[in-house]
Amino acid sequence: MIYKVYYQESKKEAPVREHTKTTYVEANSEREVRQTLKDRPYNIEFVQAVLENHLEYEKQSPNFKVEN
Repeated sequence: MIYKVYYQESKKEAPVREHTKTTYVEANSEREVRQTLKDRPYNIEFVQAVLENHLEYEKQSPNFKVEN
């Protein structure tokens, strides 16, 4: 399953919506996504499962790149 992760690049700064970034991760669960990204200095705001129609829409974005 593909998950879309909304995050801030630094855990030390207060979250600002305008600075939120996204990445896509292939994993079996939200817990696995968080484990995959735990070594990065990200402040994860939200992890969202991307399902069929939503996934097709996201694939149209030039920034769509899935991490394993």
